[in-house]
Amino acid sequence: MKANETVRKAARTANVPLWKVAAELGISEPTLTRWLRFPLAPDKVAAMLAAIEKLEREVV
Repeated sequence: MKANETVRKAARTANVPLWKVAAELGISEPTLTRWLRFPLAPDKVAAMLAAIEKLEREVV
């Protein structure tokens, strides 16, 4: 299992690309990808999941 599979799966399920999540968080896509390689602090995970939820609502 990859690190931060919860975030990855949430983005995949919501059909939200990681570059959009990064843009919503105000960071670059490569930064987000690097962050996802290692376990994250709960506050960062929560921010990512909130961004995914927001972006999912905008698409629908």
